[in-house]
Amino acid sequence: MNRTLACSVVGAAVVALDGTVLTVAQPALQRDLGAEVGQVQWTSTGYLVAVAGLLVLAGRLGDRYGHHRVFAVGALGFAAASTGIALAPGIGTVIALRVLQGVCGALLQPATLGMLRTAFPPERLANPIAVRTAAIGLAAAAGPLVGGALVSSYGWRAVFLLGVPPTLAIGLLALTAPTHRQPVSPDGRGPGPLGASPSPGPRPTGSPDGRGPGPLGASPSPGPRPTDSPGRRATDSAEADPFGAPASPGPRPTVSPDRPASSLAALDPFGALLLAATLGLLVHGLDGASRPGGLGAAVLTWGAALGAGVAFARHERRVADPLLPPALLRSVPVVAGLAVLLAASAALFGALFVATYFLQDVQGLDPLDCALRVLPLAVLMVLGAPLCPPLQRRFGPRRTATTGAALLTLGVLLLSRLDATAGAAPVGVASALLGAGFVTLMVTATSVVVHRAPEAHAGVAGGLQQTAMNVGPALGVAIATLLLALVPGGGFVPVRGAALPALAALAALAVPAALALPGRADRRGTRPDPTAPRPGGRPCVRS
Repeated sequence: MNRTLACSVVGAAVVALDGTVLTVAQPALQRDLGAEVGQVQWTSTGYLVAVAGLLVLAGRLGDRYGHHRVFAVGALGFAAASTGIALAPGIGTVIALRVLQGVCGALLQPATLGMLRTAFPPERLANPIAVRTAAIGLAAAAGPLVGGALVSSYGWRAVFLLGVPPTLAIGLLALTAPTHRQPVSPDGRGPGPLGASPSPGPRPTGSPDGRGPGPLGASPSPGPRPTDSPGRRATDSAEADPFGAPASPGPRPTVSPDRPASSLAALDPFGALLLAATLGLLVHGLDGASRPGGLGAAVLTWGAALGAGVAFARHERRVADPLLPPALLRSVPVVAGLAVLLAASAALFGALFVATYFLQDVQGLDPLDCALRVLPLAVLMVLGAPLCPPLQRRFGPRRTATTGAALLTLGVLLLSRLDATAGAAPVGVASALLGAGFVTLMVTATSVVVHRAPEAHAGVAGGLQQTAMNVGPALGVAIATLLLALVPGGGFVPVRGAALPALAALAALAVPAALALPGRADRRGTRPDPTAPRPGGRPCVRS
């Protein structure tokens, strides 16, 4: 477990650090390579589009082949791409390698949560998630300072070499970490997804046929067990949905148990392509809308994203083994947790975008002084993360997240009341409220999403969580940019603009989503059976 926690924490921190130091390095990169502003912007956009489009598929790969394996591939690839960027001769090579880095980052990020879900009992998940969140906050706070020092002393190439040693180390560590379970088919018969033959003898403990104790040692319930026939699976609501929701009307396509789906078919490659196109176009449109004159092209991009999304939804209803499992999407706590993360991250990053321009362009602060003004945000994230698990145990996720949403909304509202003469104290108080509210929401909602998802779908749940955390900031910055343009010459002064009040309303949307979270912390450790059969016969792999 210690190796798993180390890989998860360092992997998440390296990705967060990479994003913050790049912003500092981009001006020097542009000068050194003689690039245009639009080309330099693609060093960020290309990465974001690649990450957003592939996170869910990467989580699915982790569920099927093991989160440690997928994490190792992503980490080693990330290190190799970072090294290549540091040696790149031109801006075209940098952009191409940044896209590759985004692909590897997409493999790495969901696995940081998937590994925790399969390594720790559900009742102990909140603590490692809190440690992971604190590491992300520390990396985000240190990024601008470390990046500025490296660029000033050694140039922009040193920024990309910063994360190579730790990423290489955790990639190799993940390869040597013991896996919790070898991949087998859901019914315990036949080879697993990597072609391994099942061991002879009786069925393993906790097998889907109900013989033997379950995964937590519970005795099987008396009475006949459901058969493995497709018809039974389609009609038995308890088997169709581990959360107890009724099965969707109409038969779903099934795969004969005598002819298990191939590895490629079980990954739903066409659905993955459609979802990647949907999310990639959405993020690209949001990124374009945040640039001067980019709204028209962004609207066209969003239209294409909508079309791809409709095609994806139609495809998912017809395929036997959908990329987004229905059981996951029918879970109210999971969907509510994702909504909380989307609203909170959009509000936070949009507010920081406005605050940065206010402090630098209106008040004339340099980047270092600006970072020091908002430092309470990072401090509260680092110090507040360890306090969130005991708060969840005492008050439950619902009340904890609702309080966090209220603090985040109050922080954005305080920022919206600042005028051009605002001093360090009000900015610091608002930043502290933002940090306290956001860390509470991030730890609580992430814990609910990862805990309440069936273990067989831990990777997909982690991919959805990371998707929300990538789409949210792009959405918040796009909203802020569009609303700042409504007040020419005065929009960057918060009290005279419309951006921060709108972002406060967006933060307030996290309140009703938080109210849909579970009222009490689940201390029973009700980990769903990781080998429960599902349509299409996709196996579960614990990394």
